[in-house]
Amino acid sequence: MPASTSGTATTADATNGAATTGDDLGEHREHSTVELDRVVIRFAGDSGDGMQLTGSQFTTVSSLFGNDTATLPDFPAEIRAPAGTLAGVSAFQVHISDHDILTPGDAPNVLVAMNPAALKANVAAVPSGGTVIVNVDSFDERSLEKAGYAANPLADGSLSSLRVYEVPMTSLTLEVCKEAGVKPRDAERSKNFFALGLVTWLYSRPVDPTIEWIAKRFADKPQVLDANSRAYKAGYHFGETAELFESNYQVRPAALAPGTYTDVTGNTALAWGLIAAARLAGLPLFLGSYPITPASDILHELSKQKHFGVRTLQAEDEIAGIGAALGAAFGGSLGVTTTSGPGLDLKSETIGLAVNLELPLLVVDIQRGGPSTGLPTKTEQSDLLHAMYGRHGEAPVPVVAPGRPSQCFEVAIEAARIALAYRTPVIILSDGYLANGSEPWRLPDVEALPDIHVDFATEPNHEGPEGDPEFWPYLRDPETLARPWAVPGTPGLEHRIGGLEKADGSGSVAYDPANHERMVHLRAEKIARVAASIPPVEVDDPAGLGGAPLLVLGWGSTYGAIAAGVRRVRARGLQVAHLHLVHLNPFPPNLGEVLRAYRLLLVPEANLGQLARLVRAEYLVDARPLSKVQGVPFKAAEIENAVLAMLGEEGEEVESR
Repeated sequence: MPASTSGTATTADATNGAATTGDDLGEHREHSTVELDRVVIRFAGDSGDGMQLTGSQFTTVSSLFGNDTATLPDFPAEIRAPAGTLAGVSAFQVHISDHDILTPGDAPNVLVAMNPAALKANVAAVPSGGTVIVNVDSFDERSLEKAGYAANPLADGSLSSLRVYEVPMTSLTLEVCKEAGVKPRDAERSKNFFALGLVTWLYSRPVDPTIEWIAKRFADKPQVLDANSRAYKAGYHFGETAELFESNYQVRPAALAPGTYTDVTGNTALAWGLIAAARLAGLPLFLGSYPITPASDILHELSKQKHFGVRTLQAEDEIAGIGAALGAAFGGSLGVTTTSGPGLDLKSETIGLAVNLELPLLVVDIQRGGPSTGLPTKTEQSDLLHAMYGRHGEAPVPVVAPGRPSQCFEVAIEAARIALAYRTPVIILSDGYLANGSEPWRLPDVEALPDIHVDFATEPNHEGPEGDPEFWPYLRDPETLARPWAVPGTPGLEHRIGGLEKADGSGSVAYDPANHERMVHLRAEKIARVAASIPPVEVDDPAGLGGAPLLVLGWGSTYGAIAAGVRRVRARGLQVAHLHLVHLNPFPPNLGEVLRAYRLLLVPEANLGQLARLVRAEYLVDARPLSKVQGVPFKAAEIENAVLAMLGEEGEEVESR
């Protein structure tokens, strides 16, 4: 079955004493259980087959069991593609292990294919010797034709390099659901739970959490609850009694640091981070948003959290969403708007207005493939230059980016800290891979979270020409250059608001050329001063700064693949350093010193080299881009091969000299 093993086969109960209860599933026979250190499983089927639900629940149970996990959901772009076609295939890949992992795996050891289209769309990713479990009931002539097969791949020898298990999932599901009184068409929808039960047995997962989850999720639909429970148990029983599999497998819990953990996606972590930031700042949280893939889950999550003082507005369009958020910021809230690339285009003018008004505002961009509508359900990192420069006039804003799903929480707090302290809009660049992917996250100590409390202006701050107290809305803090934040309605603090250029200090409309140039420089200097509050970057280089010949520089969701690729190169006995950026504008204060310490610099990005271009321009270093714009994340092997190629070139150059 999977290639990666860390022990010998032993005779044990299917559950290792932990996975099932006799009351639920009856007596178990003795059989062989093989221990693995990790496995990568991909569930694939039609978009209506519930593969995301299946994969997500398998991940949750594995996390509860104590494994480290990483996931890669793969959604079809078409909302309702014709059933059984390649365009409608939905997949969910999960990597579970007994040690720390960084990616959802380069390739699946096991593919569960619910129909011919799912097989055809995913089988090329399964390496030779890998396992394929198919729902054989779906391989009829019509389904094969819709998937583009000229002959049945289960019979023509094309899968001879794989271990193929044919399981009649649909017919067995229909059979066990008869007693539940469920109509055949409705019963067939439970076949994903049969698949989940089978894989639960195959990898010795705990059963009770899923039984309880089914009962809770479908409590208001008793027949559906009964059908799904029956199908799940039937899949488990089939694995144990059919004697189709030589053994089942066990991936033991990982050695995780003590604490309370939850399985979290990037979007959920980001939503929770926004809530935490608002609480830490002592401000109400307002989200103005227009639904767009893959950012909509943040709106969905925050709309459930009214008990934390969260207010959400589903606006009629992107411009209205950010306009409402900026209005909320003017009114004293932590204003947030969420979007993806196409929406960021539309929000650009209002971001410029926020720059002019010098108000705190968080703009969350969950990047996806572009341009235009592009690849709505696929990932990309192509909005970095847009975030940096995509506004008219000189309108700099800070830009931050998380590297892992769980890091979205702390990056949301960091973005809020910057926005509030420096009175500026801040752009958070996440992407589809982080947004939908998940990993175990240890809940932070609330007492250890930073204090980002902000004080509003409450009284006049300037003496008028006749000695009368006045309020000057652009009288700046000498350290941060932030202007005072006055809540509308505060007596004596009335001030002008709008997009026209303001006079420094007084805030009056000013067309004076010298004043405009001064304000442009002040706004730029204010953003530059953010660097003073950013900790210096620390390089992952076992040989010390500059000890390795090559530094791999990354940002955003490339973190896992880069770190895993670097591990592989070091395992070969070679030296390579890794540095991953969270702060992209301004850069950390010591970045130039670090980059210049290395002879070779590789910058992997899911774009055509945007960060590479920025560091070249800023620090005059020879940054070599490694680009991938296929809508899917880097594999660790791709990073490993690129590093080896550069180190090989370095060796050849030394040898030639």
